[in-house]
Amino acid sequence: MVSMAKQPTRPGRWRLVRWRAWVQAAFLLAWLDPLMLRMHSVCSPVFHCYSCPLATFACPIGILANFSAVHTMPWIALGILVAVGAVLGSIVCGWLCPFGFLQDLVARVPTPKFLLPSWLGYGRYAVLAVLVGAIPYLYGENHPLFFCRVCPAGAIEGAVPNAVRLALAGQPVLWPGLLKIVILAVFLVAMLFTYRPWCTVACPLGAIYGLFNYVSVLVVRFREDQCNDCDVCRRLCRHHGPAEQRAGQQRCIRCLGCMGCGALTIGTVFANGNSARPDSKNCAASGREPGR
Repeated sequence: MVSMAKQPTRPGRWRLVRWRAWVQAAFLLAWLDPLMLRMHSVCSPVFHCYSCPLATFACPIGILANFSAVHTMPWIALGILVAVGAVLGSIVCGWLCPFGFLQDLVARVPTPKFLLPSWLGYGRYAVLAVLVGAIPYLYGENHPLFFCRVCPAGAIEGAVPNAVRLALAGQPVLWPGLLKIVILAVFLVAMLFTYRPWCTVACPLGAIYGLFNYVSVLVVRFREDQCNDCDVCRRLCRHHGPAEQRAGQQRCIRCLGCMGCGALTIGTVFANGNSARPDSKNCAASGREPGR
């Protein structure tokens, strides 16, 4: 029987997580440009295509790719990503990103959900290095694998609405490339059967923010003294990972869904407490392998 002393101790924070969809929707109003400001010279901290008819800011990954194509360093965009990542880490992915919100909404469709192998997460760094960095630098914007030419967010937020708009206006339709449509279709179908496939497998912005999870001001702390191996955090994690280890690692999107037992809390690096990055001793004491 579970000891009463080990019951959830911070229910207020757990209730806050239930409002995550509303927070995502609120930030969507900022990214979707309801005031028609069209501030495309300003880099946003989220993954949202600037070619979308309702895009307030420029996409940071689009900026990185385009600047790489002209062999120029986008210092302002990099500064924004470093500043936001250093403070929040990948909580941007879990709470602010519009494309992540879309995946969360599609995941609500009651279909069987499957887990993706954790090693697929390294695909994000391959996309960042090759499609955002190397190919634009070596071949320019016209290469068929230039990131913006295959981006599913660009397809669903920009290319498809633009094609519909031209068709309704009776003008010649500029159809997106076949590869772009195929990639979009693959990820749309995958969204029905696994949680956040784009974030897990291919998002280059998530790859950047994931690295900041190790050093960001905002941290998810694992309170070893409150843990009784109830497995609640692992059951609540939609990726079914060992949440008490993943919370401070690059794969975590910091949706905070694992915070249901009291052993995991949100805090800052300035507060004292056990970290969410347990050492091998802590893992051995609970019968778990470190780094899984």
